Amino acid sequence: MSDRNTRFETIIGKLRDNGHKITPQRMAIVRILAESLGHPSVEEIHEQIRQDFPTMSLATVYRNIVLIKSLGEVLELGFPDGSNRYDGNKPFPHPHVICIRCKKIVDPDLDSLDSMKKEVAEETDFKILNHRLDFFGICSNCMAEKV
Repeated sequence: MSDRNTRFETIIGKLRDNGHKITPQRMAIVRILAESLGHPSVEEIHEQIRQDFPTMSLATVYRNIVLIKSLGEVLELGFPDGSNRYDGNKPFPHPHVICIRCKKIVDPDLDSLDSMKKEVAEETDFKILNHRLDFFGICSNCMAEKV
């Protein structure tokens, strides 16, 4: 739990350091991003927020996520269908495994990622600034269900 608390405090600190007000609504959005084990969408965050802030709009949630993203404290994962999911725990490029049925997203720890980036840089003569590595499949829960 301390890692999630650290992420929460880091994001709140960055907002404060950049002159942004720390409202109860903003704190709730940050808490969801920092504590989420998954990668929630704006709609999922909005649904959770509405329990405590029933008048908060989806647009307000989206604007806050864009702000937090602009500070480098949330990673946005965009998908071809136009949907986006957000990672407040690891706001830096890292691999994802995505279930094509239920849309579950898992962050694998790949020891080989650094050597892969180096190999790609050497092979292409590029300076790698950023990357996105996604694996798509079917999670064990979905495989266990009879379709």
